[in-house]
Formats: sequence, C-alpha cells, structure tokens
Amino acid sequence: MLPSVRFHETECGVTQSERPRRRRGRSRRRRRLRLRRALLASLVVGSLLLVTGGWVGFRGWQARAHLLNAAGLARELSAQVVSGDTGRAQRTLAALQEQSAAARAATGDPGWWLGRHTPFVGDNLAAVRQISVAIDDLARTAFPPLLRTDLTDLVPAGGRLDPAGLRTVSAQLSSVDDTVQQTRASLAAVPTDGLVGQVREALTDLRGEIDRLAALTAAADQASRLLPPLLGVDGPRRYLLVFQNPAELRATGGMVGAYAVIHAEDGRIRLGRQGTSAAFGHFLPPLKVPPEVRAIWTDLPGIYPADVNLTPHFPTAAALYREMFRRRTGGTVDGVLAVDPVVLSYLLKATGPVSVPGGLTLASDTAVRTLLSDSYQRMDNDRQDAFFAASAAGVFNALLKENINSRALLSAFDRAVTERRILFWSARPEEQRTFGDSRIAGTLPERDTVPTVGVFLNDGSGAKLGYYLRPAATLTVGDCRPDGRRELRLRVTLHSAAPKSGLSKSVTGLALAGDPYTVRTLVSVYSPAGGAVLGARLDGVETPMSSGAERGRRVGRATADVGPGASRTLEVTLLTAKTGAGAAELWLTPTATPWTTHVVTAPSCDQ
Repeated sequence: MLPSVRFHETECGVTQSERPRRRRGRSRRRRRLRLRRALLASLVVGSLLLVTGGWVGFRGWQARAHLLNAAGLARELSAQVVSGDTGRAQRTLAALQEQSAAARAATGDPGWWLGRHTPFVGDNLAAVRQISVAIDDLARTAFPPLLRTDLTDLVPAGGRLDPAGLRTVSAQLSSVDDTVQQTRASLAAVPTDGLVGQVREALTDLRGEIDRLAALTAAADQASRLLPPLLGVDGPRRYLLVFQNPAELRATGGMVGAYAVIHAEDGRIRLGRQGTSAAFGHFLPPLKVPPEVRAIWTDLPGIYPADVNLTPHFPTAAALYREMFRRRTGGTVDGVLAVDPVVLSYLLKATGPVSVPGGLTLASDTAVRTLLSDSYQRMDNDRQDAFFAASAAGVFNALLKENINSRALLSAFDRAVTERRILFWSARPEEQRTFGDSRIAGTLPERDTVPTVGVFLNDGSGAKLGYYLRPAATLTVGDCRPDGRRELRLRVTLHSAAPKSGLSKSVTGLALAGDPYTVRTLVSVYSPAGGAVLGARLDGVETPMSSGAERGRRVGRATADVGPGASRTLEVTLLTAKTGAGAAELWLTPTATPWTTHVVTAPSCDQ
C-alpha cells in the first residue's frame, strides 16, 4: 500500500514536505486573479463613468441650450398673449414645445439617469431634470388651453356678461390652474442643498416665475367662478363703487371722496345713485375699529369717512365705509369696489376720450392731471366731488354701453390690479375667503411667502398736495443672522414737485405743515410678517418712530415735511422672521405718479 502511495505522490511531483508550499502558491494565484478581475472591473466601470460623464456633459450642454431658448420663447409668448396676437402666439408656442421637449429628452436618457445616482453631481442633474420636466409640462399641458381660452368672455360686452361663455372659460381655466399648481408643487419639493450656484439660481428663478404664473391662473380661475354670482346671475346684487383720491393720500391709495351704487342682475350692470362722502358727516360715537388699528390711528377711521383707509388692510376700510353708507342712506350693499383716477386713465385707452359735464373731455394721457390738478384750480370742494363722480360715471357708462376692445380692456384691468389700484371686498364671508391674499382683495397678509415690506403713505397736511409727490423706494436684503433672521434696509425718498405759489385754497387746504405748499406725509413702514422695525434715520439723522402692530407685522411711523422742490429721505432697518430667502418684496401705496422702486436681493443663507 505504501509504495503505491509513494509512487502516486512521486508521479504527481509532490512530496509530503512540498504540499504546504503548493497550497500557498495556489492561494497567491487566486489573490492575483481576484486582483486582476477587480482591476478589470474598475477599469470597465471607470471607463463607463467617463463615457457617461462625457455623454451627460454633452447632453447637459444640449439641455442648457434648449432651456435658454425655451425661456426666451416663453417671454415672447407672454407678450403676444397680452397683446392679443393669437397667430404669432400659436407659432411661438409650437417652437416653445419643440425646445422644451428636446430639453426633456436630453435629461431623460439612461446616461442622465445613471448620472443622477452618482455622488456630488447627482442632485444637480436631478434638479435640471425637474426644471426641464416642469417647462415641458407647462408647454404641452397648460399653455395650449390657455391660448384657446377666450378671456374676453370675462369682460361684460354691451353692459352684460354672457353666463354661457363664462362657464366655458371657467372649465378651461380650472384645468390650466390645476396643471400650474401641480408643477409649482413639484418644483417646491426639489431640495436646494448641495446644488451648484448656476443650477440653484435657475431653480430659484423658475420657482419665482411659476409662483407668479400660479397667482395669475388662480386669480383667473377664481374670477371665472365668482363673476356669475357677483354679477347677479343667481340673483340681484348691489355694490358701492368708491373713488379714491390720491391728491389726498391714504394707505390704500387716497381719501374716499365720491361713490356710486352699482346694480347687477343676470349679468347686466348699471350705475345708480351717486353721492359724496362729505354728505355723510361724521359718526359719534365712533364705529367699532379693530383694536390694533385703533392703537395706531385712535378712533379716526370709525369717525370720518375720509379716514376709513388710514389702514392698508382694505377689508377693514371697506366694511367701515359700507356701514357708514347704511347708517346715512338706509341702503345695504353686497360689497365695495375701489378705483382711482389712474385706473380711469387706463380704461380710457380702451374707450377712447369721454365727454363729461362742463364741456370737458377726458382722455387717457390727460385724465389724471384734469381730475387731480386742473379741476382743483377751477372749482370749490363741493363742485370738485360732483365733477369727480360724474367723470367716473361717464367712463363706466362708456364701458358698459359701447363696443369696447375687450383685450385692451383686459390689459387695463390687469395693469390696475397689479398696481393695487382696483380693490374689491365682498360682504359675504364665503366669497371673500376665495379671494385670499390676492392683490385685488387688498388684504394685508398675516404670513409671507417672500419677506414683504409695506410702505404706506397718509397725508398729514389736510391738503391735496399728493398729486405733486414723487416717491421712490429701495429695499436691500442684508446679512443673515445667527438666529435665522435676516436684516433688510429700506430707503424711501419723497420729492415734491409742488410750485412755491399759485395754488388755490382748495389745494392748500388746512396747511397743517405750516407752509401751505409743504407736503406733510405720515410714512408707515410695515415689517415682514413675524419681523421687526429696528430703527430709522431721516436725512441721515436718527428719528423716533411711533410703534404699533397690525396683522402680525410691526409698524413704525415717521413724519416727513417736504417743501416745494425739496426731497426727504427716510432710512429704516428691519428684520424678517426666520428665513433663508435672499429675495424680498415691496408693497406700496398707489400714488398719482408711480413709484420708482428697486429691490436688491442676496444669496440665500444656506449658500
């Protein structure tokens, strides 16, 4: 047995003593084999990543070009829709869809998918993909029905709204709004941590544009659903149409001077009774005023019709004026609609010149001067109010009775609502809630999506010198603080273009500033929601500000007397609530001459 065994071992070339060395050799060969396989696998994967990275870079370059083209086409489309150039808008939409689809395709292939799941660059590629999908969804799903929608059905023609046409528009706008809101929600869910600057900036910009689009589509959707009941399709309605006079400034635009009653039934509109606030006298004991407003303005808003809108929160002012109207006339109304002479000038672009009592003609480019300057030089106070009411009635009658270019009218309304020159409040709570914090509601929001600073002006002269005021405001986003809040620096400049002599007594009024030609303005600065007002300087000198609060915002108020040809500058430092945002917004009192504004943004605090 043993020889055979030895023979076998000898024949195999391995003796008993060589066996351990042989095992060690096989182990080394196996390790070398595993190493070679690992190196080969690494080489293959590395090569794949290099190729994929190059492919993703190439596709990213393509996507960027397509997205830039799409952005330019979207801006063109917006301008063409507003101008009513449907033919060009359709061609622009086709080009936009081509570019957005190409961007979506460039970010949707397997190479891009693999890149989205790699460290460091994955989040950026995922964000670019989301941007491409959002733009393509809007181009394919939201914009086509929006172009097909005849928005002129939202405007009464011949004094009447067509309920059937409005129902069609309502269904189309509801579908568009659903798409826009879904796109907005998907973009809001994209994390920004770890994104490179260009991608983060592109995402932030797109979110801002989608937010604005979402506000517009939501407002249009609301309007299409609310207009039928508001215009009496379900039963008669009555509203107060009040005219704010920015020659004597109030926070929402101007002192309420004249009014008219609007009757609406089955979509048809007509003007009824007209009058002036002066005929109401004053109210003692005062009407009930919200405690926060009373702490800032005492009982004035509840005593004098001219002071109901010392507060910028239009629902408070409208409810007070409605009750004053009820007590003096015995009539009740379903809501209050406010406009000013600048709105009339916009509407006159759609109607053309309108003849008014006294042989005068109101035209778009001269209406503001005629109503807020010329008339005061020629008439006493009673005749001015009557002339103002008759002028407004003449413009509205032209809108209701004549064939008007509907798109020009829509453009005028859009501009006026954007500038907060048209405000509406419904006395029916369920309707008022649907307006939310939209611009037309004139609601001072208790929460901010973007930190918002309010600058509201009230005349302290007892005069009508507001026509000569030239306001400007700059808001600069400052440093991020350790507590998560952010500093904001506000600079408000008031310049007076008033002459040094030659104005009538009805313009210079009570001359509470001392010099009849000096404009005294009460400047109320409202912090962002949950924020604070830290301090102020007037013309470089520290100045005290009376303090208060309204609807979750701190309020600081300073007084600025501005002589003819002079300027005063108020600088205010504010704080936001906790926020990482580098953007901010201004909310301003609409004035006879539009504000000059500038907002200086900053990087977000997490960059």
